Amino acid sequence: MIYEYWFATIRHLSDQKKIYLRQQVGTGREIYYIEEKRLRNDTYLTEKDIRAIVEAKKNKNLEKDYLELENKNLRFITFYEEEYPEKLKEISSPPYALYVKGNLPDINKKTVAIVGARNCTRYGEKFAMEYGEKLAQHGVQVVSGLARGIDGAGQRGAINGEGYTCAVLGSGVDVCYPKENRGLYEDIVKKEGGIVSEFLPGTAPVPTNFPRRNRIISALSDAVLVMEAKQRSGSLITADLALEQGKDVYALPGPVDSVLSQGCNRLIFQGAGILLSPEFLLEEMGILCESTKEKTDKNAKELESIENMVYSRLDLFPKNITSLMEEIAISPDKLLETLVSLEIKGYIREVSKNYYIKQR
Repeated sequence: MIYEYWFATIRHLSDQKKIYLRQQVGTGREIYYIEEKRLRNDTYLTEKDIRAIVEAKKNKNLEKDYLELENKNLRFITFYEEEYPEKLKEISSPPYALYVKGNLPDINKKTVAIVGARNCTRYGEKFAMEYGEKLAQHGVQVVSGLARGIDGAGQRGAINGEGYTCAVLGSGVDVCYPKENRGLYEDIVKKEGGIVSEFLPGTAPVPTNFPRRNRIISALSDAVLVMEAKQRSGSLITADLALEQGKDVYALPGPVDSVLSQGCNRLIFQGAGILLSPEFLLEEMGILCESTKEKTDKNAKELESIENMVYSRLDLFPKNITSLMEEIAISPDKLLETLVSLEIKGYIREVSKNYYIKQR
């Protein structure tokens, strides 16, 4: 296996050419001992490729580096191993090797990616966590990038829902980025989730790595959920990659004047699925769960008639007291009293002064 590791670590040889050479020559050991003359006879390889292979043979720390993987409890999986995810083999540019801490997603289970803005709003964070938790509770695996904001919220939700989540990093699998998500990183492994990267252990999280890792996030998933995104963002790159890979894309609608909802609203305009609730999504995925209607009926039975009247007028988007008074024949004092009661019971939340949304 050490020769396979050597071959995978050749930095200036593309993944496509590594896969090609493996098909033409054989094992990593056979490639290691192949004559340079034979390499030069291959018209597919450039002079730069050949130099990269020859220079890689001079690495004196190869065995030490490979043993370091074991010391860190990291697994090394090449394109040709049975454990390598089949979904990754289907894309146009699969990584030649993966470095894994923990467990890879189960190929027999539904998987979704939850992605979005790093500097998200409370609105986006809330629904990322809610979708992550509800999906996990119904056996759906959650994949994301461990980034601050939406990614981390979706994965934290999956852990809260006692489900599986996999973080695909734009750094080495042993490098937690951002550092404030160290607790989440450790919880993922502790809860039998997975940390995955195509980059060598120790690789720093440089900007060019993140667009590359996005293709792995979308490839491992059956659907991509975009919770909040600007008009130009990494999340939309992931959505585009998902569409190229034949995956479903859903977006969370948001206020038209919110910069962080512009990307999502644009996706919906272009034909992406609309995220109305976790229950609706689960139904679309063919997973049995309590329907939205049953849930609404249950809530209605638990509330007093006036509370139910106010509750039914609220939605995912903030609505102010003035609008509510125009819709409901109720005194201002009674409306405020009812709103306070609903908030205490956990049915609604005040997102800004005198603006309310449904909490469940």
